[in-house]
Amino acid sequence: MDSGKEVKRRRTSDDSEVLRHGSISPPPKRLASALKQHVGGPNIELNIVDKGKGPETLSRYMANNPSRRAVASPVQLNFIEELPAASNVDAVSLGSILSDPMIKECWLFNYLFDMDFVMKHFDPDTRDTVQVKVIHGSWKREDMNGIGIEEAAKRYANIQIVKAYMPEVYGTHHSKMIVLFRHDDLAQVILLTANFIERDWRMSQAIWKTPLLPLQQQATSPAASFPPLGSGPRFKHDLLAYFRGYGPTKLQDLIAQLLNYDFSEVRGALVASLPGKQTIQSLDPEVDFLRGWPGLKRILGRISSKSATPSDPDQQPRVVAQVSSVAAVGEKWLNTTFIPTLSTSPYTGPKTKDGKEPKISIIFPTTNEIRRSVDGYGSGSSIHMKISTPAQAKQLAVLRPMLCHWAGDQTPSISPASVLGALQSAVSSGQNPVREAGRRRAAPHIKTYARFSDNEMKTIDWAMMTSANLSTQAWGAAPSAGGEVRICSYEIGVVVWPTLWDDDDDAAGGEEGKAVMVPVFKKDTPDQEVGRTSVGWRMPYDLPLVPYRDDEKPWCASEPCSEADWMGRVWPGYGA
Repeated sequence: MDSGKEVKRRRTSDDSEVLRHGSISPPPKRLASALKQHVGGPNIELNIVDKGKGPETLSRYMANNPSRRAVASPVQLNFIEELPAASNVDAVSLGSILSDPMIKECWLFNYLFDMDFVMKHFDPDTRDTVQVKVIHGSWKREDMNGIGIEEAAKRYANIQIVKAYMPEVYGTHHSKMIVLFRHDDLAQVILLTANFIERDWRMSQAIWKTPLLPLQQQATSPAASFPPLGSGPRFKHDLLAYFRGYGPTKLQDLIAQLLNYDFSEVRGALVASLPGKQTIQSLDPEVDFLRGWPGLKRILGRISSKSATPSDPDQQPRVVAQVSSVAAVGEKWLNTTFIPTLSTSPYTGPKTKDGKEPKISIIFPTTNEIRRSVDGYGSGSSIHMKISTPAQAKQLAVLRPMLCHWAGDQTPSISPASVLGALQSAVSSGQNPVREAGRRRAAPHIKTYARFSDNEMKTIDWAMMTSANLSTQAWGAAPSAGGEVRICSYEIGVVVWPTLWDDDDDAAGGEEGKAVMVPVFKKDTPDQEVGRTSVGWRMPYDLPLVPYRDDEKPWCASEPCSEADWMGRVWPGYGA
């Protein structure tokens, strides 16, 4: 297929996706009418309209209705045209986010931009009137990303550029976020893992969205206590603190606008990084905005104990870090800083002494998994782990016991028949069959971290979606002798846990009534459990996990590959 036809095919598909998922003005009234028809009358409590939650798909609204006791996953996966329909249930496209004609102002934070690709996803009738603010860190004169943004600004009069301050030579502006302001005085914050380039949207990605945020009805009065982590007011506080980290003037207009919005319906704790140094001991652990791994450690340490399964000698929790890049972090940082952070126990009280340390797993694709992905070796240019030098080989030896496959359904020495036989054996022996996420062929640019509370990985204590990969630049170095933590990059993400969805009925139900978070596959909404709230977490990878064999190694983009991918291409090595 020639390039012109390919572009037309993709644009047609994007347009179709917008028609399937895009909002139609005015969204609240149209959705209210649809809901009334669905339930057969006007008496339904339309929280989605009345409280400014805004347009959602009907299925997700009904799933989030507390009377259903099943809550759709707070994180969604991206729509990928090349995957079968069953893998795209409840998935989100960039067009479904940006095509709403109600959008009047759009702030775009990211690392890489193709502004022509981005602009085509806005509604064609309002594309030239939406005020688009682009925040990036490509400040070097020869940086092609920055050059492309500057050239786009000449073609689109409504694009304004903000360059993030980059004080660290090895840092990047890696945060991925959209902030929308609408003509109906609603706003929305969207976190994601994808760059704003076309290739990224053919890889596995995640999206987290706040509800549509209404304007505050009246000025807020000082609260008796500081809002707790996980609450909407605390999320707002930390988000504004993050924006202030860009400097006193860079984002002052954005901050001034968001101050007027009500975040009370938001559930989740912000975890973010800003370049610079932070002395942890000098900060108020209750109020100050902690960056990087110290911020994550505080969040995980404050999660309610009833989010976790009670200590059981037969159960070992497992923390799974699923990333698209592993930098040269070193064994010491892993063992003394980052793994202890991920292992921070949500248990409190006497159970802490009895709780087991979690098993740590890292999901990263092998060369064979990249070779068979939707874009073949092309996907590999976005996925990085260096393993060539002696120092890199030593780090790989440390990581190897933790490494697990992204797809795990086939390796060069394992035939499909032997995989099927292994699955049949597992079923006959009473083991759990494979729970398929439907994303094996979509290479992972997504970054998720989760703590599963049991051996069978049936329940989740906490889960996180973030832009941050496994690196000291993203999460911060170990503390210096003076207690300073140095961070190089901008990153942003969100942590959620089940008790954020507890309500009065759950409290009245006691231990059996508390909310539980469960992994869900090929859909966003879990099956309803009688007598308790079930919160879904949309899985991008299959369970159970498949560990690397001794003769397998992770994909290394800098190494050439002579074996052709499924499209018949070889890989010369990144940058060759």
